[in-house]
Order: sequence, then C-alpha cells, then structure tokens
Amino acid sequence: MNKVLQLGLQSSVINVAKFLVVPIRSLRVGSSIVGVGVGTRSVNKRLMSNATVKSIPFSINNSKGKEVLKIVGAATDQNCHQMGSDSGRAEMGTPQDDRKDIEAMTVQELRATLRKLGLPVKGRKQELISTLRLHMDSNLPDESSVSDQKETTSSTRSDSVTIKRKIRNMDEPTEDDYSNSEAYGIEHGEKRVKQSTEENLKAKVSVKAISKERKSLTKTGKQQIHLKEEALSTISSELLKTEEMISSLSQSEPWTVLAHKKPQKDWKAYNPKTMRPPPLPEGTKCVKVMTWNVNGLRALLKLESFSALQLAQRENFDILCLQETKLQVKDVEEIKKTLIDGYDHSFWSCSVSKLGYSGTAIISRIKPLSVRYGTGLSGSDHDMEGRIVTAEFDSFYLINTYVPNSGDGLKRLSYRIEEWDRTLSNHIKELEKSKPVVLTGDLNCAHEEIDIFNPAGNKRSAGFTIEERQSFGANFLDKGFVDTFRKQHPGVVGYTYWGYRHGGRKTNRGWRLDYFLVSESIAADVHDSYILPDINGSDHCPIGLILKL
Repeated sequence: MNKVLQLGLQSSVINVAKFLVVPIRSLRVGSSIVGVGVGTRSVNKRLMSNATVKSIPFSINNSKGKEVLKIVGAATDQNCHQMGSDSGRAEMGTPQDDRKDIEAMTVQELRATLRKLGLPVKGRKQELISTLRLHMDSNLPDESSVSDQKETTSSTRSDSVTIKRKIRNMDEPTEDDYSNSEAYGIEHGEKRVKQSTEENLKAKVSVKAISKERKSLTKTGKQQIHLKEEALSTISSELLKTEEMISSLSQSEPWTVLAHKKPQKDWKAYNPKTMRPPPLPEGTKCVKVMTWNVNGLRALLKLESFSALQLAQRENFDILCLQETKLQVKDVEEIKKTLIDGYDHSFWSCSVSKLGYSGTAIISRIKPLSVRYGTGLSGSDHDMEGRIVTAEFDSFYLINTYVPNSGDGLKRLSYRIEEWDRTLSNHIKELEKSKPVVLTGDLNCAHEEIDIFNPAGNKRSAGFTIEERQSFGANFLDKGFVDTFRKQHPGVVGYTYWGYRHGGRKTNRGWRLDYFLVSESIAADVHDSYILPDINGSDHCPIGLILKL
C-alpha cells in the first residue's frame, strides 16, 4: 500500500512507495509535479521553493506547446529537487533556445499553452510571449538557490531528526522509517534501493499492525461508549424516578411546591415537616390553640375521611376555635353530645339574622374564666351573625372571629372596612388594657402579595382589595398586633384557603386568610405558628399556635 508522507513544509508531497526506484523525470502526485533524482548526494532543506507550483498536464495538442511544457516541467523539477548530475541539467536546453521556441509559437498555441498552465490568455502575441517567459524564468533555479542546496548537504541528517521530532506525535507510526529511508538513500544512492524496499515492506506490516490495533481500539472505544451510554441511561432512569417521586409528592403534598404568579427569588413553599421547630422540652408550661374554618360543621362530621378523634389525638390541642359552623341554636345541644371526651367546655355563637349562616365556636379542655359573645356593644348589628366568641383565660384573652366577606361585587366592602374592622379593633384594645390578646380565625384578608397565588389578578377581589389590606394594617398591625406566622416565616409561601371552583388545592393556588395575631407583649412567647395543609374536609385548613405561658 502506497503511504503518502506529508511533511507539512509548503504543502510538498513525496510518493514513498516509488521513492528511489523511478528514473529522473516528473511524477504527478495529486496536483503537483515532483521530480525525483536517483543517486543524488544532497537534498534541499526546503523541499519546495517559495513560489507556488501550478498543476502541469502531461499532454498538449501541439508539439511546440509540448516542448515548452517539458521546459517548464523540467524547471519545476529543478526547483523541487537538485538534479544528481550536470547531464541532467543539460537535458533542459539553454534559456536562449527556450526563448526562440516560445517566439516561434503562434498566438493560438501561446494561448492554449497559457490556458493549460492556468495563466492569463488575453492580450497581443508579444504580451503572451512575455507572460510565458516570465513563468518559465520564475521556475528556473538561480545560482544562490543551488548554492543553498549544496550548503544544506551537511545538515541532512539533523534535518531528518528535526522532521522526525516534529511528526513523532502525529498519528502516523511509520513516518520515522520514511524519513530515515530518505536520508540514507540520498547518501548511498542505488545501493539503498533493496534495503529501502525491505523497509517499505516493514512499514506496510507496521501499518497493518497499527490498523489492527486501531480496530481493536475502536472496538474498545465502542465498548466504552456503550458503558457510558449504559451509565447515562442509569442516571436518566434515576432522574426519571426522582421526577416521578417529586411529581407523586407534588400530587400528595401540593403545598410543598412553590405556587405563585410573581415569586421573589428568596421565597420558599411552606412545608410543615421541615419548617416547624422541635417540640418544647417536656414540662414546659404552654397552651396549644388551633383554629379552622370548617365551612359547615355538620357536613364535615359526616365525611368518612374526617375523624375529629384522630385530629385531637394527633395534634393534642388544648383549645379549638371554629368558624363558619353554619349551625342554628337548636342544633348546638345535639352537637355537644358528640364532643370528644376531655373537651368539656364549648361555647357557640350562631347567626340569628340569617339561619344556617356564619357561626363561631370555642371548644376547650381548659375552663375559661369568662366568656362573652359579640363585641359587647348593645344593639350592634355586628352581633346578629354570630361572628365573635371571646374567652378569658388566666394569662390572656382569646378572641375567635369570622370577619365578614366583602361579597360579590364588593357590596359589603364599605361596611367591612368602615364599621366592622374598626369595631373589632376597639374591642381588642379595650380587652388588652387588662391582659394580652390572641386574635384568631378567618380574617378574610390576604395582607401581602406573598399571601395570595395571583396578586395581580385579584386586585379587586374580596379579601385582596387595597382598601381591605390597608384596613388590616391600620386597625390591627399598626396598633401593636403581630402576625405570628409571617414573623416566624418571613419569606415562606403558605396558604390556608383554596377555592373549590378551580381545584386550587391540587395545584396549591391559594390564599392565606386565617391568622393568629397576638399582642406585641407576648409575641416573643410564641414557640410555633404553623399551618396544617394536609387536613381536608373544608376549603380552609386548620392552623395552630403554641404559646409559652
């Protein structure tokens, strides 16, 4: 197999398989003419001159053109390699003879010759002759180049070594043999032909070995690629399983997925499994209060999925506050009979202006010091819907309230912010004169954008109007009451209400409407303020407060 050695010097090419076995003549290799001399004693350090050698065809349809091409070809050969004897240079003829032959050519012959050489063919005869002469002269060696060639004879071996060093890292394992063969053949002439042939045979064997090794490496590479593909497949499979787990988790625990239209970069979804503090040390005196808008107590108790006993056992709360019980006065005694043992103290407020509407209750295993219903204002319309129950305990007042919704079309917005919020605020401040106050229940306001999934789309929705939010701040927070959940979780998105209409609970698109607000004097005693989003049975979920006493 012919192996082409590319030395990378001015794009020169040598056909190694025919090296030293071809008489002095031009060989066509690719698009270049390479002259090879047998028995030469020197090699040009630069295998090609700086001039670009054009592709020269072997046949032209006229005899004079053929002679001229022989001259040019010989000149090119001379420029590529120094000839081995003076007789070789004599075969080219003298420059004077060459000029006479060119002048004797017709215009058609000149143009045909120039066209074959890739030179311009426009102009008069004299211009064509000048172009051909210039091309011929540029391809003839000058004395300085011949001198340079002689001077480089002594450096042939070092050049070969240099060439070997340059190509050692290339992926051609037999190039060293080719380089040595070239240097040794130039020095010893035809005596080296046989040895060169043997080396070429060895080179072929080496090439075959390398080819075989390459195949082996290719096979190994394919195996490695296959192993990598298997590893990637395993990783992909694990990632898929992780995604499936996350997807399954998001379906079973949707509240752990951050759902918000305009979340800030530091916001996180609330997860009670990871965001609640450890329990208080045993023996620490505290009270655990829970609140829940049940959206109809009788309907909740009929649900097979809900068990009040299990909830009490799991949470072990001391006091439970309910809103929107929707009970009538006649239903209270029947409901009391179903209370869990231990919770012997219950206090119910029912709507009398609209039956089966609103309603609040406090159920406790701690006996309160006193209980009052409504705001205490005589003849107030606020007390006709059963929205407030207040229980006094040793160290604090507990107010359970269900704040009126502003309604469809915001029909009750004015009543809500101008009458109800102000009345409730004054009631709280009056009680706070003697004891700290804990205000809890469905306050029907998502105070900040973090408290609602889609703030931009609910600017005029009841519970998120700018009027309600400002009233919430002015009547409660600005008067010294602390939002315990937001204080404990400043950048946490936690909802307590998900509308039935759009299935918001499955995708955690909700509102935070349920609160524990406490007097600033006891805010530091709050151990935990938390949400229980996994408890179903209503469009709201329970929330809890642990207060150290």
